[in-house]
Amino acid sequence: MHYLVCQHQGDIRFQPHPFWPFNIHPMGIPGLEAAHVWGSIPFFMCYIISLLGNFTFLFVVGKEQTLHRPMYLLLCMLALTDITTSTSVIPRALCIFWFNLKGIPMGGCLIQMFFLHAVSVMQSAVLMTMAFDCYIAICNHLRYSTILINAQIAKLGLVGLTRAVLFILPLPLLLSRLPFCANRIIPHMYCDHMAVAKMSCGDITVNRMYGLVIAFVVSGLDLLLVALSYGLIIRAIIRISSKKTCQKALNTCTVHICVMLMSCTLLLFFSLTHWFGQGIATHIHIILATLYFLVPLMFNPIIYGIKTKELCEKVGKYTCRR
Repeated sequence: MHYLVCQHQGDIRFQPHPFWPFNIHPMGIPGLEAAHVWGSIPFFMCYIISLLGNFTFLFVVGKEQTLHRPMYLLLCMLALTDITTSTSVIPRALCIFWFNLKGIPMGGCLIQMFFLHAVSVMQSAVLMTMAFDCYIAICNHLRYSTILINAQIAKLGLVGLTRAVLFILPLPLLLSRLPFCANRIIPHMYCDHMAVAKMSCGDITVNRMYGLVIAFVVSGLDLLLVALSYGLIIRAIIRISSKKTCQKALNTCTVHICVMLMSCTLLLFFSLTHWFGQGIATHIHIILATLYFLVPLMFNPIIYGIKTKELCEKVGKYTCRR
C-alpha cells in the first residue's frame, strides 16, 4: 500500500509513504482568482525584464577580465541566487494563473521548497560576505588584495552553500513525519515550508520552531554581522580627514548597502509576517512573498549599473556594439 488510512476524531488521515504518491494543489492567490490572468501580467513582465538584466550582468562580468574581482564575483553569486529563486516560483505560478495547472507531485513540491529556502539562506550568506568585503576594502585596504582574492571568495561561497544545504535539508525530513489530510490544497502559489506543514492533521510545533530558528539564527545572525561591519565602516569613514577619500570610500560600499538593505529587509519582513501575521489577509501574504522574489531580482541589476561606474561602462560597450 502507498499509504495508511486511519480514523481520528471523525476525520480521515493519510499517513504518506516515503514516496508520497499524491499531488499538492497550490491555488495561486485565493480570493483573487478572477484577476489571475490580468494580475499575472506584471509578474511576467517584471520576471522577463529582471532576467534580461541579471543575465546581461553575468555575461558582461564573464567576458571582461578586468571585472574578475571579488566584488563582482560576489555580485554574480547574488545574481545567481536571485535568478534561481524567482525561476523556482514564477514559471510555476504562471502555469496556475494562465492554464489553471494546480497539481504538483508531493516530491516536486518538496524539491521546490528545498531550493527556495536553501537559496534564500545562500543569499543571506552572500550579503554577509559582501559586507565583509566592503569592510576590508575601506578599513584595511592595504591588505585587501592579499586577504580577499578570487580563490577565497570561491571558498566562502562554497561554505555558504554548504551551510544552506545543512540548515534546509531537515525541512523535507520534518514534513515526511507528518500525517496529511485528504484536503491537500495550499492557499499559495508555491510550496513554502509552513504552507505545506499547515495542510497536515498532525502537530506541526517542531516545524514552526525550526522555521523560527532558521529565520532568527541564520538571517538574524547574518544581519547582526552585516550591521557590525557597516558600523565599523561608518566609524572609519567619519575618521577620514580627506573629503575626496571619504567620497571614494562611500562609493565603494554604497552598492553593497543598497542591495543588502533591500534584500535583507524583504526577507526578514516576509519571514515575520508568515509566523506572526495571522491577522493579515491571505492574498496580502502571497503578494508580499512574490514581491520578495521579484523585487531584488528586478532592482539589483539597476543598482549595480547606477552605482558602479566601471560596470556601467562595460555594459554600455556591449549594448552599443549590438
